[in-house]
Amino acid sequence: MADITRRLGLRHLRGAPTAHIRHHRAGRLLHDGPGLSFWFRSLTAALSEVPVDDRELAMTFHARTSDFQDVAVQATVTYRIGDPGLAAARLDFSIDPDTGVWRGTPLEQLGTLLTETSQQHALDVLARTPLAAALVDGVTSVRERIAAGLDSEPRLPATGIEVVAVRVVALRPEPEVERALRTPAREQIQQEADRATYERRAVAVERERAIAENELASKIELARREEQLVDQHGTNARREAEEHAAADAVRAQAEAARTVRLAEAEAARAVRLSRAEAEGAREVGEARAQAQAAWLRVHAEVDVATLHALTGTRIAENLPRVESLTVSPDVLTGLLAKLGARERA
Repeated sequence: MADITRRLGLRHLRGAPTAHIRHHRAGRLLHDGPGLSFWFRSLTAALSEVPVDDRELAMTFHARTSDFQDVAVQATVTYRIGDPGLAAARLDFSIDPDTGVWRGTPLEQLGTLLTETSQQHALDVLARTPLAAALVDGVTSVRERIAAGLDSEPRLPATGIEVVAVRVVALRPEPEVERALRTPAREQIQQEADRATYERRAVAVERERAIAENELASKIELARREEQLVDQHGTNARREAEEHAAADAVRAQAEAARTVRLAEAEAARAVRLSRAEAEGAREVGEARAQAQAAWLRVHAEVDVATLHALTGTRIAENLPRVESLTVSPDVLTGLLAKLGARERA
């Protein structure tokens, strides 16, 4: 939209580089071109603004295939106005000299023209195409048919319109039909997934079986080695018992020999001791006999008084200890008389 300002009863228009401005006054063209800037009088000026940039026109319409299935077509047409003068002459691109706003709706008219033309050619090609083929190759065929139809449409060049590109975004059937069409593929995908699951389970079972066999083989090998270990332990224990028995026999033999030697030594020592004791007893007996004989000889040669004295001495030696002794005068007199008689004799 052009930028229009007021100054001292005049108007000043400043256009954009992408807008083609046409200024007529009294039927005479005064200004014609994009990005213009000029002064004018609103009462005598006739202004037109034609956009010359590329514009995108998105459209959505429904079509029916040869098997009577409804599909939605989403397309985009890129166009531009190649001849602004011709377009301004065929369509109302005039603007208000006070506000710069279009008086009509020229772009809507262009959109309607392009949409209906594109829809006509798309319906024509889809009406002879079944739904399955339309969903597979319909985008390309519809795009090519729309592009060819717009190029051959005589009204577009007569209006100064150039089609830059045509794009068909999608062809979609009704939701129920789309779900029905997706069902076989989904079932096939599900079957592939199930088959992959079964194969994975089979592989897992096979691996588990291999693991179980390995574990069983390991257990068997372990049991075999344990059996060998038990046999080896038994052999070792038997060998150890035999060695212990042999050692015990050797120790028993040594102990028996030592016992015999000790017994023999003890017997020899006892014999020697007995002989020594007998010899000592004999010698002691002989000494005692000799002493007894000498004692008897001595007593035979000693007088009776000496024997009495010795007897008294022996008696005194064998008497118990006397703490105190009381001698009466009668006893003392008799003893003294005896001692005096003995001395006289």
